[in-house]
Amino acid sequence: MERPPSRPKTNPKALWRAMGALRPHLWLMAGAFVGLVVSTVASLVVPQLLRQVIDEGILTRDLNAILLSGGALVGVAAVRGVFEFLQAYLAEAASQNVAYDLRNVIFNKLATLSFSYHDQQQTGQLMTRVTSDVELVRQFLGQALLRLIGAVITVVGAVVLLVQMNALLAVVTVALLPAFLALLGRFLARVRPLFNVTQQKLSELNTVLQENLAGIRVVRAFAREPFELERYTKVNTALKDISVAVNSQIAITFPLLFFVVNMATLLVTLAGGLLVIDAQLTVGELVAFVNYLAVLIQPMFAFGFLSAFVARASVSAERIFEVLDAESEVKEKPDAVPLPALRGRVEFRDVWFKFAGAERWALEGVSFVVEPGTRVAVVGRTGSGKSSIVNLIPRFYDPQRGQILIDGYDVKDVTLDSLRSQIGIVLQDTVLFSGTIRDNIAYGRPEASMEEVIEAAKAAQAHEFIMAFPDGYDTIIGERGVGLSGGQKQRIAIARAILLKPRLLILDDSTSAVDAETEYQIQRAIDALLSQLNCTSFTIAQRLSSVRNADLILLVDDGRIVASGTHETLLRDNALYGEILDTQFAHDVVEAFAEEDLSEPILEATQVARS
Repeated sequence: MERPPSRPKTNPKALWRAMGALRPHLWLMAGAFVGLVVSTVASLVVPQLLRQVIDEGILTRDLNAILLSGGALVGVAAVRGVFEFLQAYLAEAASQNVAYDLRNVIFNKLATLSFSYHDQQQTGQLMTRVTSDVELVRQFLGQALLRLIGAVITVVGAVVLLVQMNALLAVVTVALLPAFLALLGRFLARVRPLFNVTQQKLSELNTVLQENLAGIRVVRAFAREPFELERYTKVNTALKDISVAVNSQIAITFPLLFFVVNMATLLVTLAGGLLVIDAQLTVGELVAFVNYLAVLIQPMFAFGFLSAFVARASVSAERIFEVLDAESEVKEKPDAVPLPALRGRVEFRDVWFKFAGAERWALEGVSFVVEPGTRVAVVGRTGSGKSSIVNLIPRFYDPQRGQILIDGYDVKDVTLDSLRSQIGIVLQDTVLFSGTIRDNIAYGRPEASMEEVIEAAKAAQAHEFIMAFPDGYDTIIGERGVGLSGGQKQRIAIARAILLKPRLLILDDSTSAVDAETEYQIQRAIDALLSQLNCTSFTIAQRLSSVRNADLILLVDDGRIVASGTHETLLRDNALYGEILDTQFAHDVVEAFAEEDLSEPILEATQVARS
């Protein structure tokens, strides 16, 4: 049997720290607090005015007293309404400002945390921190906090006034409150876990819905509509059942709560009636007592429900501060210096690296030197460490041991902006942003002229298909580049890197999503660019052409560089290289047969690898 989720615990430290976010907006909160106190006091004054209307006006048939007390009631109601509005408006303004600040701070933190942090976090969870967790903390600061303070003021004020009016009847008034609180506590103890399960089931329902909307083509292609409908129905049924369970608890408890309230009202009326008959209490005071009973019940309800909300808010505050307190593994030194204009010399000195939480090393003792203008191809089997090498150059990660130097500068000694702004990167998973095609190409250089953008697009073999769109470079790209093919997206990403005119270019399998003809055209454009700029380049090769045109090939296996050299020397001397050609570049090898007589050495190398 599935155990119900544990009840969330209130963390005073997290909530207290969250309240610290109000400091820049203290004047707004001070105004809201004043509005709360005035409106609360006004609500406590109303029963006393009713007492005056009855005792000094109605019972004595004094019209002036009735008009005077009635006018005072209207005035108090008006004052209460004005200050309740001020309290709500100012508290909302303060909480919205806090939410604005928190969202900006969290976004900035997420943008600066190293890749190792994001590797260990789920994107959906991080989005929840910025959205729903911030909203829960905002509601606590803007609503729940003031309501709790107002409830305390109301209870204390009402009890003091009751005791002053008649201590005996005050005891009768609060006699049934323990029973009321016991029922309310029992109700909350039962529904809190159900509320948590409801949120969990709702999250599961949204996940299934999101997956189906995003993957509708795959669902239909494999005729899995019945399966997905059954999966959605199962989660939807669970959500319905838990919602019914919550409503059942409400249906059972609230009639009991109102029964207790009615019994308390009956007791107060009976006891008060006897005191009125005995001339120990006036009719107006009895009416005031009954009204104060209603005033007392409202904050009791508030205490119960707000305690559950405070518990949820404390969990959200903890989750927010988990992000804000996270330490980035890649840190810029306080005395970091700007990296001068790159020449392009790259050196790895005995570099050891492993990902956070991993047990085995991704790179072990990697050392090599690449001179400026060298075209480097990084080749190896899946999981050998190719991407780890290129990710260390722009400091997406930092090695645990060893040094990485660019033009003699340790990358840890230079500013991140001066390092990364001089490196062009095209990743295998192309990322485009909502906006125009021009905006995406000029992402790294937003000040670039239209002529420069077009020149970069032509070099990436993208200009022709861009101009085929009705709006050309002003064409709006949908979410994640919807509407563009994989090859089109990659060519835009390549144009984005070309526009930087980098001295160091990293291509992570950047032509994997294009056909052979487009890949050939892009490769020619890149070759021309590299020759023109004398640019150092690192290519994680998936095409034979990338390997054959390289000045230096780094052969990576199990985190180590096992061989390096040119295509011809490795083909002749290294069996592993022949095996990789046979497995990863088989289609390209066949095409190469038609271009030049490579069949003899390639076949020899692959035969050695197989043996």
